[in-house]
Amino acid sequence: MTHIAKPQFRHPNAKTNSVGLTRRDYEGVISTLCAGCGHDSVTAAIVEACFELEIPAHRVAKMSGIGCSSKTTNYFLNRSHGFNSVHGRMPSVATGANLANCELLYMGISGDGDTASIGMGQFCHAVRRRLNMTYICENNGTYGLTKGQFSATNDKISQNRRGIDTPFDAIDLCNLAIELGAGFVARAFSGDKAQVVPLIKAAMNYHGFAFIDIISPCVTFNNHAKSTKSYEYVREHNAAVGRLDLVPNRAEIKVDYEPGTIAEVTMHNGSEVLLRKLDKDYDPTDAKTALPVLDKYKRRNEVATGILYFDDAEVDLHDLINTSHRPLNSIPMEELSPGQDALAAINASKR
Repeated sequence: MTHIAKPQFRHPNAKTNSVGLTRRDYEGVISTLCAGCGHDSVTAAIVEACFELEIPAHRVAKMSGIGCSSKTTNYFLNRSHGFNSVHGRMPSVATGANLANCELLYMGISGDGDTASIGMGQFCHAVRRRLNMTYICENNGTYGLTKGQFSATNDKISQNRRGIDTPFDAIDLCNLAIELGAGFVARAFSGDKAQVVPLIKAAMNYHGFAFIDIISPCVTFNNHAKSTKSYEYVREHNAAVGRLDLVPNRAEIKVDYEPGTIAEVTMHNGSEVLLRKLDKDYDPTDAKTALPVLDKYKRRNEVATGILYFDDAEVDLHDLINTSHRPLNSIPMEELSPGQDALAAINASKR
């Protein structure tokens, strides 16, 4: 496939962040996705989030599998590390890379087919291992690359564009992530930039497995009136369970909230996530009460968006298995390979 690079011209007065980068510096090549695809809106939100977080692009490792969603990693952060794996295997590659170098910020971009079908097992184990990464699933309920078949996340009440029903119940990836122990679980709509950008910023600041399920309509195969993943349906049935702001620990941000209950959660790096709860019964820090509330929205055929679950006590894979936090390429050979005596001592301890 031919990739079309964006022009390198920059306005001389373009705004830069503290690391001297403009928004354009966080972009990639020109998108080849269908005009109006929700995935391009997700790309724009990632660009904005990374610019606002003032992240040096080379500190990010973007990972993907196969599918329309997995193409999007080429459309942002062209100065970062990247790896496009085989179908459904992105979590394994991300796990290996993270164990080798946990100083990078890992962002996995996947789709409902790549995650909920062929990659389901990989996704589940990445969650239960508490892999420190931001995992974004661009969810459109259809297989866009193979001409519009139902995916495993397509709701049972959602017909395809020819009016055909699916006989199967949908897999709810957010419910699954909460049940498996993910510490940060959110859902968003690609058309709501004001919601998506702070969610991505909060996820990238989270220490542990952060999952965002983004409803991202497929304008070619699944954007008709009978689809629950269409622009029209989500806009009419969006039930935001909370309004979110991220307050970085290095800058003062004044937040003006409407009346409501506010939950303040301090992140590992000192930043604060502020959640204004819209539903008085909803507590995003309690998985046992969050799941029934989410089920209530589902029974109403509404799409619950916002932070669905948050655990500020999450520990990541390195802490769980007590591995080195130093990148392996920075460890001297005498430590990586300490010799036969060290191996003999390890073997003796297992007898």
